[in-house]
Amino acid sequence: MMNRKGYWPFLVPGLALVSLVVAVPLLMTIGTSFTEWSGVGSPRWTGLANYDRLVHDENFWKSFSNIVLMIVAMAVVPTLLGLFLAAVLFDYVAPRLGNRTARALRSGLYLPQVLPLAVTGIVWGWILHPSYGALNTILDKIGLGGLARNWLGDDRYALYTVMAVMLWVQIGYPVVMFMAGLQRVDPELYEAASLDGAGWWQRFTRIAVHQIRPEIAVVLITTTIAALKVFAQIFVLTRGGPGNATLVPSYFAYQNYFERANVGYASAMSTVLTVLIVALTYVFIRVQPR
Repeated sequence: MMNRKGYWPFLVPGLALVSLVVAVPLLMTIGTSFTEWSGVGSPRWTGLANYDRLVHDENFWKSFSNIVLMIVAMAVVPTLLGLFLAAVLFDYVAPRLGNRTARALRSGLYLPQVLPLAVTGIVWGWILHPSYGALNTILDKIGLGGLARNWLGDDRYALYTVMAVMLWVQIGYPVVMFMAGLQRVDPELYEAASLDGAGWWQRFTRIAVHQIRPEIAVVLITTTIAALKVFAQIFVLTRGGPGNATLVPSYFAYQNYFERANVGYASAMSTVLTVLIVALTYVFIRVQPR
C-alpha cells in the first residue's frame, strides 16, 4: 500500500494538466450554456432557454441526422472493411508475397491518418472540383462524362461525397489495429479448424473475429467518437453546405460561436454533444467485457 502511495506525486502534473485543459473549459462551457452571451460583456442567465431552443431547431436535428450517416462512414463501414482487408493482408499477402509487402500495403492504407487534415481537405477539394477536378476530368477522358457531378456543391451528392472521403481517411486505422490483433491468435486454432474441413472464410468468421473482439470494440469506440466530433474536413471541404446538406453538430456549434456570436447557444450544443459522447463511451465500455 505504501508503494502505491509513492506513485501519486508523479500523477499530479498530469492531473493538473487535464484539469486545466479539459475539466475547467468543460465546466465553463456547461455554465455558459445556461446564459445568453455574445462573447463580450456580461452573460445574462437564461436557464434552460438554449436547450429549449435546440429542441425546436431544425438545423440542430439536421446536423444530428447527418452525423448518423457520418458514423456509418467513419465507424461501421471502416470496421467491417478493415476486418476483411486485415485478414487478406495477414492470411494471403504476407504468406505469399512476404511480410515486407504486407507492411508496405498496411502503411499505404494508414497514410491518410497521418496526413494533415487541411492538406487532405485541399487535395480532395481539387480532385472533386466540378470544372477542373481530376475526378470529372478522368470520367470525361474515359467516355463517362455523363457521370460527372458537382460533387461538393450539389446537395444531393455533397454528404455522400464527404462520407466517401472520410472512409478513405479512416480505413487504415482499423486495418492496423486488426492486423495487430490477428498476430496474437493461436495458429493451432486455425490448424484444428482446417483439419475439421473449415475453409478460410469459416476460420475468419468463427475464430479470428471472436479472438479480436477487444480490438473491434476499441476501433468502434474511437471511430464513433471521431465521427461525432468531425469538424476539420467539413470546414475545409463544404463549410456545412450547400445549404445545410453537410452540417454536423461540431460545425454548427462553431458557426454559432464564431460567426453569429451566440456563445450561450453554441455552448449548449457542445454540452449536448459531450454528454452524447460520454454516454456512448460508457455503453461501449460496459458492453466490451461481455
